[in-house]
Amino acid sequence: MGYRHKDTGPRLALWMLVALGDVVLLLVSAGLSAPVAVLGVVALTVAGVATWRLARRTTLAGRGAVPVPVGSRRRA
Repeated sequence: MGYRHKDTGPRLALWMLVALGDVVLLLVSAGLSAPVAVLGVVALTVAGVATWRLARRTTLAGRGAVPVPVGSRRRA
């Protein structure tokens, strides 16, 4: 029996959208205007994702890892 990798990307993205929506609602209920709350949350999210990707890229490059194209793997 082979192990099949389960793709959790869309589910993770949905939960992140729900969490970010909750943060916006909390900021609006605290008295911040809606456009400012949305722009602030979007800006922080984009900065966080960019930082995570940059840190991940430099970590992989530091190890001397060579990216492997998806279609080039041989099946055993």
